[in-house]
Amino acid sequence: MADFRLGQKARDAGYRLAGFDSIGSTNSEALSAAAAGDPGGFWFASLQQTAGRGRRGREWHSPAGNLAASLLVVPDASPDTIATLGFVAGIALGAGLSSVLPKGMIRIGIDGADGADGHSRIALKWPNDVLADGAKLAGILLEAAKTPDGRQAIIIGIGVNVVAAPQGVPYPATSLKDLGVERSAEDVFEALSDAWVDAFRLWNDGQGVAAVLKLWRGSAAGIGAPVAITQDGVVRRGIFETIDSSGRLIIRDDEGARHPITAGDVHFGATASARS
Repeated sequence: MADFRLGQKARDAGYRLAGFDSIGSTNSEALSAAAAGDPGGFWFASLQQTAGRGRRGREWHSPAGNLAASLLVVPDASPDTIATLGFVAGIALGAGLSSVLPKGMIRIGIDGADGADGHSRIALKWPNDVLADGAKLAGILLEAAKTPDGRQAIIIGIGVNVVAAPQGVPYPATSLKDLGVERSAEDVFEALSDAWVDAFRLWNDGQGVAAVLKLWRGSAAGIGAPVAITQDGVVRRGIFETIDSSGRLIIRDDEGARHPITAGDVHFGATASARS
């Protein structure tokens, strides 16, 4: 039976939680709550999803024992600013994962050596993945809905490969178990719920976007390295310079021109050079 629990910071901040052994989609559950007029601050967490989804309508594999969690928030911010909540989720998820991993195992960011035992490193991949040793460990999906009174609700869906990584996917994937870490989905969720409180307070209804993006850049994978962005079958290559103040990925091409990217599939390093 699932034993999900909020962290102390999340409880003190008034967040609520519904936990499940198995569910079709935690995002769908949160969307239903938004449509019913829930004021937000409501987590939905499950040990298994049978109809999970990822970016661009892709299926999100979530077998029993992995974490599927969705948070409903109703922020007081402009639509453009609300879009940066994906970066809030990224830094919260990175911090939450780091807190449940053994000390010395994880070094944040793309530069420097692996963790002290040589096993792993956590990094954030634009726009919404978390990597360990370059393999996908977790993903984030934002969906929007309107509340009955016309406000904008956002559902922040998070999936973490705790006990198993998906097979047959077109990218490297890993799990906490693959990394030699025996922690439960409930442990990961508790840490995530507290890390979210800190990150969301920093965001502060959009007033702290610059601070959030600075933290995100500090943990970003691939800055300064070759990158390829695939958009509707078209590939753009260059050097990943940074993300700008709006959260767009900025690449510099061979002629030195800088291009802002708002969406696409990202490939780094040798993969960036090899893809066509």
